[in-house]
Amino acid sequence: MKRNILHALMFALLLSSCDLVTPDKVVNPNVDESAFLSSDNPMETWVNGTEKEFALYMGEFVQLMEILSDNYFNNYTRSSKVFDLPQLLYTDIDVTNLQRYVGTLREMADYGLQTVANADANTTDEERFHLLTIKAYSFLLAGDFFRALPVDNGGEAVEWGEQLSQAMNVLDQALPLAQTDADRAYIHTLYARAAHRKGDRSTAVAHAREALRLSPDLCRQLQFDSSNGVLNGAQEAIWGNWFQPLPRLDFLDPKYYQLVSTDQTPITIAKAEENYLILAEAALAEGSLADAKTWMNGLLTLVASRPVQTDVNDQLEGRYNGGHRHFPSDPAFRVQASPADSLRSGLIIDRRPPHLITVHPISGTSVTQTMVNGLANHDDALELVYLLRQEIFFAEGRRPADLGIRLPLCEVEAASAGNGRNFLEPHIPSFVPMNYGLDEFTVDEAAQTVTITHNMNRVIVNNASTADVAPFE
Repeated sequence: MKRNILHALMFALLLSSCDLVTPDKVVNPNVDESAFLSSDNPMETWVNGTEKEFALYMGEFVQLMEILSDNYFNNYTRSSKVFDLPQLLYTDIDVTNLQRYVGTLREMADYGLQTVANADANTTDEERFHLLTIKAYSFLLAGDFFRALPVDNGGEAVEWGEQLSQAMNVLDQALPLAQTDADRAYIHTLYARAAHRKGDRSTAVAHAREALRLSPDLCRQLQFDSSNGVLNGAQEAIWGNWFQPLPRLDFLDPKYYQLVSTDQTPITIAKAEENYLILAEAALAEGSLADAKTWMNGLLTLVASRPVQTDVNDQLEGRYNGGHRHFPSDPAFRVQASPADSLRSGLIIDRRPPHLITVHPISGTSVTQTMVNGLANHDDALELVYLLRQEIFFAEGRRPADLGIRLPLCEVEAASAGNGRNFLEPHIPSFVPMNYGLDEFTVDEAAQTVTITHNMNRVIVNNASTADVAPFE
């Protein structure tokens, strides 16, 4: 990973002060690590560069994780053509790159905390906070999506549960440095996320409650900047029409959009909605359907308050890009989540000329209070929680973790880690349909209906007793 750190250093220099960059924005070739560390305010430059790398990596992470789910199908020639299967080979360059993103973020944060901070007497608690939260997030990514990864350069592969424990340890370090209630809520939300995935219900509940007390509408996002080439890779695929959503999620697409050609939509990495979802799921695990309904209804109130973007022109979206298969585009179509489910209207929206659409850049859902209040048993409520999770986190790269899918250790790291060969195979639960089954649906043109082959939220409930999904069950 040393090579990646040096690359990141050069990236940081590109974003630094005029003392390190010539007037034509060419990096001075005489600026080495020593010169950087002795420059004015190197920590400010390093934090800026690390945050930009974080944004770039998350754009790529979200793009690939959305294919590796039942959210999107890659109907074009760009991006991975095998994650949809899903096929996750330890030799796949995308698997390797995703792992490198995680490792590079961790090492950039450590370099800033251990080296740059020692060289810069002006380093602030706020700067340390930013680096610690990025480091914690790298452990969250490792714990959510990989079977195991090294936690230091050339070290042994550490399994996913310990990665999440590492995230929690780093968040403990970051919390005293938080400057605002929103910062503290951000820490507690990430902590609740890690504890939820580990199945630690009491810890997750405590942190979710505290996060909502501090900031009931928290929304932490990564920003992009087209003028400096910091582009949202997920937006390129989703707004660029490479990907087609599962028809029952059509109304949420696209989360990333452009009103003018230079627009770059931010990616949300933490929001208060997660805490409501955790608390609802915990209430069900504790046998309280009434409390679960209360938390879900509170969530719906929050989602309704989130900003929307109206009058978005998505008329180039033909739902046939790439020519692989037709996706329905007429709002007259009703959709059922499986052959056993009822048909629902309003899930497919009209984006054909002259129609303009409304976009939900933070959160949107098809779930209503009537649906919540009508819940009569645990399993139906848990299924609705996971539908909410799917819709709320749509296009944020979260769904594979809820499906229990984990990537293998890549070939390079497996060769250097003594225990690496133990993690060369991905973990794909037996209940996850293969051969594009996650994305399967049929269309009845005459009846104007769409039937999804697998309702994966019900599949999650049916397999809640396994170690793969529904951590609180």
